[in-house]
Amino acid sequence: MILSVDSSAVTASAALTDGDTVIKSEFVNAGLTHSETLLPMIKRVMEGHLFEELDAIAVTAGPGSFTGVRIGVATVKGLAFNADIPCISVSTLEAIAYNFTDKDTVICAVMDARRMQFYNALFKIKDGIVTRLCEDRAVSIDDLRKELISFKNVILAGDGAQLCYNNIQLGNVTLANEETRYQNGIGLSKAAVNKEKISAVSLMPVYLRPSQAERELKLKKS
Repeated sequence: MILSVDSSAVTASAALTDGDTVIKSEFVNAGLTHSETLLPMIKRVMEGHLFEELDAIAVTAGPGSFTGVRIGVATVKGLAFNADIPCISVSTLEAIAYNFTDKDTVICAVMDARRMQFYNALFKIKDGIVTRLCEDRAVSIDDLRKELISFKNVILAGDGAQLCYNNIQLGNVTLANEETRYQNGIGLSKAAVNKEKISAVSLMPVYLRPSQAERELKLKKS
């Protein structure tokens, strides 16, 4: 039994699963209000179950919103510490790809990193198996366009998908529908299967580049 928690971007979600069975899940797309919504959502999803029943808690540890990632990781660390539960760290981009296990295609997961850059990873899906094609990265839309042109069919998904689709101008690229576009607890739970379980102490946020505040401070010092 796994509790899966995401607050890495504008959406937030939680799901309780037992193997392939979804016991309960919730999803909201209400902007970055996760400090107010995440814990109540987790409590509703866990209703009727004890945290001591869990085999692990999975969380999208990044990339994504610096604040959102911190909230998700800190929340999971607190819950895991309290009940001595193992944690599973999952890439937000990989969680997005697992929304499409019923497709045979290439998934281009993109999250808005501002200034026409995207946090991105590519995944090939065939017969329900998700294969990572590259590591998580920050990439410009021009470089991404040059790479995607070589694939037959590509689906854009993630909170940066609409922006990317509007600007990439490739005939082989389609935009995921609203129902599958964003990472969610159910996709996260699928991605977490067979991943290494770690302690709450070892669970850390994953950032692909420094925050804006850190970049501005570095620039000021230089």
